[in-house]
Amino acid sequence: MHEADLHFFIDSTVTYFEEKTQTKAVPGIPYLKGDEPVMLEYTSIIGISGERKGVVYLTASKNMLEVLAETVFKVREASIPTLEMLISEVTNNIALSVRAAYGSQFMISLPVVVQGKARGIQLPEEVPAFVVPMDWQKHRFYLVISLD
Repeated sequence: MHEADLHFFIDSTVTYFEEKTQTKAVPGIPYLKGDEPVMLEYTSIIGISGERKGVVYLTASKNMLEVLAETVFKVREASIPTLEMLISEVTNNIALSVRAAYGSQFMISLPVVVQGKARGIQLPEEVPAFVVPMDWQKHRFYLVISLD
């Protein structure tokens, strides 16, 4: 994965939050993912295939998603299905934005949502994964990208 690839994902995430909430998500310094899983309470995973292969996922706390649901959907006390739909929408929008830049040979799967801290997500072993810590309205979430 090249630095430009990483920036496409980061910029797409920043743009999503700015457009939907009028508040930017602020990226931290990306780092190589180690052996420990990077997962919060809700995680949305998208597989990438075609000319490029890999995985992208976004993981966030329940509290952050509740605030985001209130901001985006004007919903107080969002249900679990609403939180799951919201995190999959965010991840799907990020992936679709990147797909628009790379073209139709950059194929993405439907998002799969995992609730809770699973043991980890299977990432391609031969491809390094980068973790991008991000902050939005005092909430920390993570964007994880593994792309050949």
